[in-house]
Amino acid sequence: MTRPFECISQRTFCLLAVLVATLGEIHAAAWEAAYGPFFARGFVAEAVRSRRTRWHERITNGPETILLAALEGRPLALSYFSSSPARPGLAEIHSFYGHPDGWGSGAAAVLMNETLNRLRENGFAQVHLWTLRDTPRSRRFYAKCGFTESGRARTLDFGDGNPLAQVEYERTC
Repeated sequence: MTRPFECISQRTFCLLAVLVATLGEIHAAAWEAAYGPFFARGFVAEAVRSRRTRWHERITNGPETILLAALEGRPLALSYFSSSPARPGLAEIHSFYGHPDGWGSGAAAVLMNETLNRLRENGFAQVHLWTLRDTPRSRRFYAKCGFTESGRARTLDFGDGNPLAQVEYERTC
């Protein structure tokens, strides 16, 4: 007979494994669809694999908040946010991804509203995020959600030695 502690521990482990796999699938599918065209095929394959496996560390080691949105029981979008390390006093949405199967469903808009509600509840008045300059779908989505360009820009090297331009968006919570 197992002790309750072992049973709870096992259940927690199984739920964590399912959550990690779910987050990884959403992140990988969205990243591949939106960002894949900017990279060589081999790099995309490795980047997708990495995005499927990196969430365990984020869940267990970070102070960030992760929210999921589901449609008909299937998780289709994720939001990952915390206080901004670069802009004290502001919140930052570090990752916001919608699985391509959910594009146009409204799941991401519901998730963004909930993200903004959570940030307000946590005392934040302002939030910012970064997105690739050359991804019109994400830029339209953020604008539709009330974000505006801040005028800040930067480049980010995803690891292939080919930095891509990013633009910053911000809004009140």
